[in-house]
Amino acid sequence: MMGYWKSKVLPKIKKVFEKDSTKKAAAAEACKSFDGSKEEINKEFEEKKTELQPKVLEIYEASSAEIKALVKEPKEAGLKKYSALVQKFLEELAKIEFPGSKTVTEAASKYGAAYVSGPVFFIFEKVTTFVVVEEKAVEPPPAGGEETSSREKEIVVEEEKKEEVVVEAAKSTTEPVVAEAETAVQPPAAAEPASKVEEAEAAAEPPKP
Repeated sequence: MMGYWKSKVLPKIKKVFEKDSTKKAAAAEACKSFDGSKEEINKEFEEKKTELQPKVLEIYEASSAEIKALVKEPKEAGLKKYSALVQKFLEELAKIEFPGSKTVTEAASKYGAAYVSGPVFFIFEKVTTFVVVEEKAVEPPPAGGEETSSREKEIVVEEEKKEEVVVEAAKSTTEPVVAEAETAVQPPAAAEPASKVEEAEAAAEPPKP
């Protein structure tokens, strides 16, 4: 059993690791080469921006939900999980001559999207510049419920103001009338004649001896 392991299984495992290591090294070299051409790609991208926008949006809208999510939030795990979808998306971009997409498509096809994640995410970043602008343009208006509630608040405030005015007006018209009525009801104090007061005081005094 041990002899079979050493002669058959171990060499295969070793070969796979060597192949994987070679692939990683080649992919790293491809990424490095791509990084050197980023400036030129950016320049080309800016020149073709207006022309590319409708085409890119068409490809993006026709893509799966997984790709849309990956474009907006690039994750290496997603590149491994949806490598076939990523490859297809890159090929579609290459068809419309999206700057840098052809090189990245070839590298992803040869080494796997996960091994050239840097260049792939660079292309995704460029795609999002169109997607974000489009989403802002079609942003829905505020919900009607909010407008209705604010209008209702305004009506309530107006009603309260009207009530205050009515109350104030009622007070100003009733107070003088009440005051006048009270004044009219009160009888004037009767002033006794001075002579009667003197007679009363004299009567109260005892007679002198």
